[in-house]
Amino acid sequence: MADLRTVHTADLDAVDRRVVRRLLDDAYGGDFDADDWDHALGGLHILVTQLDELVGHAAVVQRRVWHRDVSIRTGYVEALAVRADHRQEGIASTAMTEVERIIRTGYDLGALSDGTNIEDFYQRRGWLTWRGPTAVVGPTGVRRTPDEDGTVLVLLTPTTPRLDLTEAIACDWRSGDVW
Repeated sequence: MADLRTVHTADLDAVDRRVVRRLLDDAYGGDFDADDWDHALGGLHILVTQLDELVGHAAVVQRRVWHRDVSIRTGYVEALAVRADHRQEGIASTAMTEVERIIRTGYDLGALSDGTNIEDFYQRRGWLTWRGPTAVVGPTGVRRTPDEDGTVLVLLTPTTPRLDLTEAIACDWRSGDVW
């Protein structure tokens, strides 16, 4: 039986932060750098534990996404991870159920960049693949991010403005991976 705890970054103590970071480093096989860690901070963390051990994590942080000249307050999913010895147990689904609740009740849109390599994991949960071109709004203006085309997914909420998934979408700039 998994236990779930939702906590803001400000309320993660030093031990919790180390345990979460270790889980992410292990789950991503060393491909979780300082920028990735920074992207996961400043919002809500969904911590999934079994027998008081962290076995899963996801974060929801606020970002701005632009579509049709409208800035949309977006709950962006970061750092979804499950400990290797607990995969295929529904841990990611447990974390995502809470993520989706937070997004649907607190944001105008949900978004993420799919790096799971799990065929249709998010789509089965109601996430929609953005089919239009992607971009980032940065210090030098709008710049296309063609490598991200087809990897960005969105979750509609009761307050989502009208979208056309075949038109352009842009995110706010940040260091590291922008999406």
